Amino acid sequence: MRQPVHGGNLAWAAAAAGCPPETILDFSASISPLGPPNSAIAAIHSQLSNLRHYPEPDYNELRLALGCFHKVPTEWILPGNGSAELLTLAGRDLAKLSATALITPAFGDYYRTLRAYNAKILEFPLSLRSGDWGLGSRIDKFISLSPGANSGLLLNNPHNPTGRLFSRKDILPCLEQYALVVVDEAFMDFLPPDEEQSLIGVVQEYPNLVVLRSLTKFYSLPGLRLGYAIAHPERLLQWQTWRDPWPVNTLAAAAAVAAIQDQEFQELTWKWLAPARNQLFQDLASIPGLQPLASAANFLLVKSERSSLQLQQQLLQHHQILIRDCLSFKELGHGFFRVAVRCQSDNQRLSKALYSITVDP
Repeated sequence: MRQPVHGGNLAWAAAAAGCPPETILDFSASISPLGPPNSAIAAIHSQLSNLRHYPEPDYNELRLALGCFHKVPTEWILPGNGSAELLTLAGRDLAKLSATALITPAFGDYYRTLRAYNAKILEFPLSLRSGDWGLGSRIDKFISLSPGANSGLLLNNPHNPTGRLFSRKDILPCLEQYALVVVDEAFMDFLPPDEEQSLIGVVQEYPNLVVLRSLTKFYSLPGLRLGYAIAHPERLLQWQTWRDPWPVNTLAAAAAVAAIQDQEFQELTWKWLAPARNQLFQDLASIPGLQPLASAANFLLVKSERSSLQLQQQLLQHHQILIRDCLSFKELGHGFFRVAVRCQSDNQRLSKALYSITVDP
């Protein structure tokens, strides 16, 4: 079976470990361990009888709920079959420009969508030193090296795979320099409102700004495939002409409406993440040969003196634990791996397993 490009491939992991998929403890996919919310599950059950009907084609109820949540008019919102579908549509727009700048290491799907439309890609490396977290000078470099007014910028915030958070004020100058800026905020909802750096609040001021959001990670709903774009209505109307009808199924739409209104679940997640992430960071940092990088998201990128592939195989075969190797990030290769932040007992199991492999083999 082929080595997976994305995390969360339990069939591959089970084959490598020689065990059933349900026994794998998955740290490779950065999904919250707290969900799905009960409210989303209840909403799914309430819609089962409507599976005999097509979804409402304009998703008015879903767009209204998202609009209320983000304080954005509904015509500025386009739901999609996961943010991956919307990223593909954004890639088609970016490919019309002279070039698209990427902050690297970059999520592999960015290359997929840009290359699908033969877009020219310019890469700008991000420092991987934990102490070099200031972004103003780096954003200034992107502006100064911009290939011209007809170029685009595609970045994610917080950044995947480093977990670094870009400040809103450091990104804003890019909106004046680039013809199109696409910001993937798939992990932004893990930050509480007083810490998040979303650009949704300024999207109506910049017709060249697209913000992508996902309900996959925060609400633990990867199987439903639901994301949404927030951008100028004219752009979104154009995108709709490029895609198939009914991209979002009835159950996903209902679950999304319930999830984004579940303030109790949101508060629980924000309360859980910071201490869990800090403890996992400390535990990994105490293991010789491992150096985790500070993160604002629900995952940690870890530099390893040992090959990440060897660690991955040993964890699977001896502990039934799956970590994300970073081979799909060409700048990282064998020297890094990524792990999701899970509940305390799972995090402790990972730390003990890594310790036994690296210190007491």
